[in-house]
Amino acid sequence: MRSSLSSLGTVIGALAAAALFAAGVTTPAGADNRTLPMRFELRMEGPAAQCGLDCATYVSAAGAITADSPRDFKSFMQSATANGHNLKGATVVMDSDGGSVLGAIALGREIRSARLSTMVGRVVDIADQPKGSKVPRAKLSPYADCESMCAFVMLGGIKRSVPSEARVMVHQIWLGDRREDPTAANYSAEDLVLVQRDIGRLARFTEDMGASMDLLDLALRIPPWEPLHVMSRDELTNTRLATEGPAMPEVAAVATSSQATNAATTAPRAPVRADRPMTNGSKLIAKPMPISERSWGLVNQDGGVMLARRHPLTVEGDQIGSFDVMLSCGADDKFAMSYVERRYAAEGLALPPQLDGVTLRIGKTRAALKIVGSGYDDQDKTLRTIAVGSVPAEVVRRFSAGFRSAVVETSSDDAVTVIRIGNTGAPQNFPQLAAACSKPIGERAEAMVQKTGGMAPAQ
Repeated sequence: MRSSLSSLGTVIGALAAAALFAAGVTTPAGADNRTLPMRFELRMEGPAAQCGLDCATYVSAAGAITADSPRDFKSFMQSATANGHNLKGATVVMDSDGGSVLGAIALGREIRSARLSTMVGRVVDIADQPKGSKVPRAKLSPYADCESMCAFVMLGGIKRSVPSEARVMVHQIWLGDRREDPTAANYSAEDLVLVQRDIGRLARFTEDMGASMDLLDLALRIPPWEPLHVMSRDELTNTRLATEGPAMPEVAAVATSSQATNAATTAPRAPVRADRPMTNGSKLIAKPMPISERSWGLVNQDGGVMLARRHPLTVEGDQIGSFDVMLSCGADDKFAMSYVERRYAAEGLALPPQLDGVTLRIGKTRAALKIVGSGYDDQDKTLRTIAVGSVPAEVVRRFSAGFRSAVVETSSDDAVTVIRIGNTGAPQNFPQLAAACSKPIGERAEAMVQKTGGMAPAQ
């Protein structure tokens, strides 16, 4: 299954076979074992002096789930048995970013067939290994993540445990080769058949493992441009993903946007604050700009040029509005950026009085934007927000070269949204913006982001 972003183990093309959960992983230099194909290793609890005759048997399962993982697991089990190791009552300890849907289903069934338990965690070898031991001794670390399809592999365990320090995160199933910029991709009827087929297989597997369909429903609510949803203790137990284990504190909803309280759903909409005028004294132009949701494109208006992209604004898949991100010429080797959002109330989620913060993140670079207007528009019943700031030119160049996605975060008193935007169209159009911005100021149009009056609201 949050989004590059953050992610999924194995990326495949539409013709390669199975669909993947959308939080895909690329493998950067120095990546840890989570991004490599899943490996299975046998360990015994240690030190032996502490557990005595009751030392547990662990099967470490760390890495990305691939189509080969079920076969690798079966070979591992056969080899362990052939070498005289009794795996009865063993626990499969999982630390994974997820991966192949079909691989995960088959792996879960292999675990159930072997009558093993599952838990989220990491197996850490102890420093002092006993001499002559055939199986290394290890301790468990609860600091691990089970993401995307890993959550469904967990269902294979006859007993399932999630320590309080561990996290289980879910996301919507998506075609792996189109997860980086899903709103810009094209989809055929065959693609839809592929996804629907694998959803059906997941549903049958979930039922066969004795878990609740609420788990699949929860995962399918989170689109690929939102971060993974971190399951709370109530969700873990109600979906029967966890059958035992220590209580886990509720996880703040920053990973999935906001979850409004019952009181918030009936809160009255606030008028535009007098101390924060909607346009900072400038009048918004009524004519909408031709900004596309399908790709970044050049926009010309009032003699200025910008690179712009529109994107839906969602909370756990429910659309609550849209926003435009616009880059234009700046100063001091920076590009100016503006953010224009239209937000409306949705079922179970009321409009906040105004937004308190807007942040753009590209890689490790964060740019906090200044909100110049945020307030309720009585005419179209929306909360409209305008924010401006700047981003280092080198960061924009790397983004436009296709190396990274951008992440837009917004915050209000009781709501957080985190949306990932791909860079489709940016490599083709950014050079023209860069060329225009390289001219002396007197020879190029004034950047629109520097003129609030040039930012038009979307229809």
